[in-house]
Amino acid sequence: MPQTSAVAASRIKDIVDFENVRENQLVGYGLVVGLKGTGDSVRKAPFTEASLKAMLERLGVNVRDVNIDPDNVAAVSVTATLPPFARKGSHIDVQISAIGDAENLQGGTLLVTPLVGLDGEVYAVAQGSVAVSGFEARGAGQSVSRGVTTAARIAGGGIVEREVAFNFNGQQGVKLALKNPDFTTARRIAAAINEAKGGAIATALDPTTVQVIRPVEDQAGMVALLGDIEQLPIKVDQPARVVVDEASGTIVMGADVKISEVAIAQGNLTIRITETPQVSQPNALSQTGQTQVVPRTSIDVDEGKGNKLALLRSGVSLRELVDGLNALGVGPRDLITILLALKTAGALQAEVEVF
Repeated sequence: MPQTSAVAASRIKDIVDFENVRENQLVGYGLVVGLKGTGDSVRKAPFTEASLKAMLERLGVNVRDVNIDPDNVAAVSVTATLPPFARKGSHIDVQISAIGDAENLQGGTLLVTPLVGLDGEVYAVAQGSVAVSGFEARGAGQSVSRGVTTAARIAGGGIVEREVAFNFNGQQGVKLALKNPDFTTARRIAAAINEAKGGAIATALDPTTVQVIRPVEDQAGMVALLGDIEQLPIKVDQPARVVVDEASGTIVMGADVKISEVAIAQGNLTIRITETPQVSQPNALSQTGQTQVVPRTSIDVDEGKGNKLALLRSGVSLRELVDGLNALGVGPRDLITILLALKTAGALQAEVEVF
């Protein structure tokens, strides 16, 4: 298979995910302190008081018989994403979300919180001043708010304490997973890799997976191999598809959408009814006449006679389709109906997704 042209092409690194190069989700439970009376209430969030007491006990403060009203403390969930190949001491961003009935986390500080993975092991710890993007201001008779004040983040607030052990460079093979599965694209990726490396080291296993085997004589390692192939340009193929969002009237059509020969007529029957009541008065010298309101109704009918019949020849492109429908004065809502009718008639050679 010849090398794919670089015109309108994408890099391999942008259209695939590399096997075992993945992130890991971390989660933890912590306390944000230093709030200005906008923290959790004891009645609605008793776990906040219990957590605060447990923390003080660990610090050597005896609060067993003390009632605490921690309105300046909020219980929060702490989440973070551990990047692939993160090393000890690396800093990661953490997200904070209130669990109880705290109203605002502005000005708070997250106390040291362990972040665990799905295996229950601690991979990072988080601590620091939280940054809230929203705000809220209240007066006696009015309040204003913007954004969410019960969610925050700490840039670089997490420190990696445990690494995910994996010898990626020593691997003999790796699989590339296409983000948008397609047989043609998978074959093009394999062909481009084989041509660039001068050997049959890549094989398309299915529309989603391309397997790359590092040659035995290649001593540079898997990192060097992927560094060479991830920049290769690939012309991505995609199925003809029309995506319709009826709620917003949005229509997205792929470049490969084709139309069989078909005639399209679009017109609207508009009936306009206008009520113009008039007042009827008797003559000036009349003894029996009465003033009355007399209804007057005007009805206009517009059959849309100015609209034309469009004839689209077989195999027209997306541009020709749009131009033809625009010539009819078709709006987005009517275009959705026309596209669905074309699909029903078998004239639209594309997959239609409506949501």
